[in-house]
Amino acid sequence: MHMHDALLVVKDLRVNFYTYAGVVKALDGISFEVHKGEAFGLVGETGCGKSVTAASILRLVDKPGRIVSGDVFFEGKNLMELSENEMRKVRGGEITIVFQDPMTYLNPVLKIGDQIAETILEHQDLTAEALKIGVTESREASSNKPSRKTLKKVALGRVEKALKTVKMPNPETVIDQHPHELSGGMRQRVMIAMAISCNPRLLILDEATTFLDVTIQRQILELVKDLKDSLGCTLMIITHDMGIIAEMCDRVAVMYAGTIVECAETKNVFNKPIHPYTKGLLNAIPQPTEDLKTLTSIPGSVPGLINPPPGCRFHPRCLESQEICSSLKPELKEVEEGHFVACHSHL
Repeated sequence: MHMHDALLVVKDLRVNFYTYAGVVKALDGISFEVHKGEAFGLVGETGCGKSVTAASILRLVDKPGRIVSGDVFFEGKNLMELSENEMRKVRGGEITIVFQDPMTYLNPVLKIGDQIAETILEHQDLTAEALKIGVTESREASSNKPSRKTLKKVALGRVEKALKTVKMPNPETVIDQHPHELSGGMRQRVMIAMAISCNPRLLILDEATTFLDVTIQRQILELVKDLKDSLGCTLMIITHDMGIIAEMCDRVAVMYAGTIVECAETKNVFNKPIHPYTKGLLNAIPQPTEDLKTLTSIPGSVPGLINPPPGCRFHPRCLESQEICSSLKPELKEVEEGHFVACHSHL
């Protein structure tokens, strides 16, 4: 990996949640890079820390969670060192995120157009565009300050354009509708329109198709592919679905219990998996060409993160486990060009 290719660099990120039951060690020193212009995948089962990783990048970890240590560099600047005001400009402007349940993040009492316009007004300077349309009041025009009403008009014009970009049916009608009047797929298109309305450098999709049926999921994934090409943005796709990773991502990092166990080009992870957990994940996928009576499963269960296993967190379930695995945490090291693995058996 080369720093000059990297848009996002996460280094040794640790996040804890301080609960009554004890300290949940949600992220245990994860590191990865997302390169400019690529689609990067973060895959793992529920509870492994994928969404916490996305929240940490944007410094949106809620209490009782806290980022304990680590650095997140975006275009060379360390997001952990920015003030909250500086971070607000990054969130929604340079880095945007689409979550899995749009109804949680859309305001039920505001019209769709107003909600997307609010994002645009927050992150874009519309002054020049507003003055051009020549509907400013004479008093304000003389001071080169368009009225709020004029700015809103410009923003709503951009909203319609964003809705058209995400192939929303009847965008001029949707602008005046409320979230409950839209289907799940349309609401997710609204969230994507909001995310791309300020031309972000990095678009994060956090399980963005989980709640959608298969046909709508297909449409949203096709849409995201088209947007990546047309807008030239970088994608980070967080999912538990290896099929989405295979179809959408150039490179992928595999997570297990708050750690990254393998990171490589997607084709290499599928064709030449190295870490025992990655192999187990891929073996558990039913193959359409085989007549299987039973599925291959990984023995044991995911550990609790209040008292995670010492050393490698996967070692109690690992078929290749050695004595060192239970005492020393393996580092993520490059075993082949561009292929990183954290496993004592393969270092």
